[in-house]
Amino acid sequence: MGMMRGRPRIGEDQVVELAEMFRLMSDPTRLRIILACLDAPAAVGEMADRIGISASLVSHHLRLLRAARLLQADRRGRQVFYAVQDEHIRSMLSDMVDHVAEVDAESEAGS
Repeated sequence: MGMMRGRPRIGEDQVVELAEMFRLMSDPTRLRIILACLDAPAAVGEMADRIGISASLVSHHLRLLRAARLLQADRRGRQVFYAVQDEHIRSMLSDMVDHVAEVDAESEAGS
C-alpha cells in the first residue's frame, strides 16, 4: 500500500548524500551562485559582481558545490566557467524558482 511505485528505493548512503546537497543549497549565497549559472555558464568574477561578494568567497563556495556535483567546471583558455549541467538539478531548481515566482504573483494579485 505505502510503496512508491516506479521510483527506485535509495539506500541510507544516498539519503545522506541527498541531505548534504539540500544542506549546501540551503545557504542563500550558495543558492545565488547556483542560480547565477543555471541558464548559462558563468565565470567567478561575473558571479561575484552579480551577487555582490568577493571572488575569493565565490571560489570557496564553488569548491563545496563542485565536490557535491551540483556544479561542473569548464576551462576555456585562462577562465573557468561554472554551470549546472545535471538535468535533474537544473529542472528541480527551475521548477522551484517558478513555484516561488507563482506564489509571489498570486499574493501580489490578491492584494
